[in-house]
Amino acid sequence: MAESHGGAKGTGAHTEADGGHHGGGFPPFESSTFASQLVSLAIAFVALYLIVSRFALPRVGGAIEARQNKIEGDLAEAQKLKDQSEAALKAYEGELASARARAQAIGNESREKANAQAEAERKALEEQLSAKLAEAEKTIASTRATAMSNVRGIAADAAGTIVQQLTGVVPDAASVNAAVDATLKG
Repeated sequence: MAESHGGAKGTGAHTEADGGHHGGGFPPFESSTFASQLVSLAIAFVALYLIVSRFALPRVGGAIEARQNKIEGDLAEAQKLKDQSEAALKAYEGELASARARAQAIGNESREKANAQAEAERKALEEQLSAKLAEAEKTIASTRATAMSNVRGIAADAAGTIVQQLTGVVPDAASVNAAVDATLKG
């Protein structure tokens, strides 16, 4: 290998400086090969077009269509779930309002029952107190009558004793009782 590169003239295609073997420039720009290049380009274009249109585009189109169908399905499912959740929320709010109304009614009913019971207990207590008061008044009246009869007797005895000490004469019991009765009545 060192021999093939070491010589001044060299035998390789790229080492010749005189350029006598080639027709002069870049091969695609040579006018003698334009027709064959155009035919090759047309054949390559047609082959590429057929490959892309028959194989690649249907696959890509199918993938795009499948993706679009999946997106539409997902959106429809999301809308369905949203509608269901809104319906459930409305049902929940309805049940909540109904429960609040029932609770309010139960509270009012309980309050009315408690008020009625308290009123009945108050009336029963008032009746008991009225009965006790009447009984106490009777007891006071009988005690007062007993005390007054005792006071009358004590007053008659005291008046008789006072009159006897002042006058030295024992007064008669009828006159002492009449005087005590007149004083006690007013």
